[in-house]
Amino acid sequence: MFDTLSDRLTSVLTNLRGKGRLSDADIDATAREIRIALLEADVALPVVRSFIKGVKERAKGAEVSQALNPAQQVVKIVNEELVGVLGGETRRLEHAKNPPTIIMLAGLQGSGKTTLAGKLARWFAEQGHTPQLVACDLQRPNAVNQLQVVGERAGVSVYAPEPGNGVGDPVEVARRSIDEAQRTQHDILIVDTAGRLGVDEEMMKQAADIRDAVEPNEVLFVLDAMVGQDAVNTAEAFRDGVGFSGVVLTKLDGDARGGAALSVREVTGQPILFASSGEKLEDFDVFHPDRMANRILGMGDMLTLIEQAEQAFDAEQAEQAAEKLGSGQLTLEDFLEQMQAVRKMGPLQNLLGMLPGAGQMKDQLANFDEGHLDRVQAIIRGMTPAERADPKIINASRRQRIARGSGVQISDINDLVNRFFEARKMMQQMAGQFGGFGGGGGGTKSKKGKKGKKGKKGKGGPTPAKGMKGMPGGMPGLPPGGMPGAGGGPDLSKLDGGMNELPPGFDPSKLNFGKNKKK
Repeated sequence: MFDTLSDRLTSVLTNLRGKGRLSDADIDATAREIRIALLEADVALPVVRSFIKGVKERAKGAEVSQALNPAQQVVKIVNEELVGVLGGETRRLEHAKNPPTIIMLAGLQGSGKTTLAGKLARWFAEQGHTPQLVACDLQRPNAVNQLQVVGERAGVSVYAPEPGNGVGDPVEVARRSIDEAQRTQHDILIVDTAGRLGVDEEMMKQAADIRDAVEPNEVLFVLDAMVGQDAVNTAEAFRDGVGFSGVVLTKLDGDARGGAALSVREVTGQPILFASSGEKLEDFDVFHPDRMANRILGMGDMLTLIEQAEQAFDAEQAEQAAEKLGSGQLTLEDFLEQMQAVRKMGPLQNLLGMLPGAGQMKDQLANFDEGHLDRVQAIIRGMTPAERADPKIINASRRQRIARGSGVQISDINDLVNRFFEARKMMQQMAGQFGGFGGGGGGTKSKKGKKGKKGKKGKGGPTPAKGMKGMPGGMPGLPPGGMPGAGGGPDLSKLDGGMNELPPGFDPSKLNFGKNKKK
């Protein structure tokens, strides 16, 4: 959604590179281009004015004039001001001292409230809670049935004593749901309310009555990020008519300009808590202003990528794969397992888009065909266990059998096997260069627990967060030059754009992705 804005801002800030000193004219010209980019992206005019004022005041101050690299200092200022517009620090949900914690959803019809209720319930369940959905949208046809279907997909229960379709009192349902939650020991209640195609008095009164009846800990305004400038007007109407404590952005995977969504925090004063970027229940996450700002400015989002990997990868399998990788014993079976884990994290195009400088590869990423990965998996699954363990035994007759079974050409099998050997060799060389994929100079360990060949001390690089579970030495199957057997794919070795904006000394190639140990 923010691709156009990202392209414009990145282009403007790139023009500053190479200048040893910035004049007031340079800063004014840059601010003017940023203003145009924000207005074209549908960012509200008051927000644009405030943003540009803050950037110009800081850019013309001592922090830039006395900086060793003024251009990078301006990039830093723009990033910090953008983080401020998006809300500053990440805010967490408030929980009740005595369960259940009640979360009420409000918003227009079509904004995605019902689907969002399922996503939020699934997210809470993953955190160890026992959520329950409450069907208080009794006006829209089949709204109750839709919530029950969503609840079943999310694996959570739904309190729906009334059939809906114009029958039942939503306020009474909301009130009774609290006693039901206490009886069934559900510690989270997510109340789905009715919406309208537009803001009207009846909808506001019903939402306000439900709010007064259950006294929710949080009222979340669900905002369709694709509605343009009307998003700000709708948000203000709900703030004044019902009141809300946080915003959830939906449909961030759309192709609208989306700048109005960036204005909501500044206009309403309430933070953006969550963001939804697809129809699947897993396409949902906490909104981090700093990470979104980095992505808009083309700096990538490594922390989100790491967190997604920690959820998708099994730590023990990843450590075993790292050991095999460092010793050159990685097999096609291991390769298949790692590829499947990577694909659990979401579309590969989205994952690569989180890497710093990925904006410069937009054309390659847009043309990336994930069908190639399906063919790679089909080829490997068409092999016998012995062939997966030792691809060198795959002779001409075996290749013909595999090709027939997987529905590909023999040349595709040749390409996969050859590139697999190249990738394994390269990763083994990297393991020796960086002292093992475990980092910290300890080298790898054998199954008996003894230390293997010791790598060069201190070249394991910094460890982000708690280490990425899995993905030893980077994404398995994604060596520079693309995915083996995937028709080349994006060349990750060319991801150098935008690196100037990263912290000094930060080198993604040395991230310690294999730090997790067996418990």
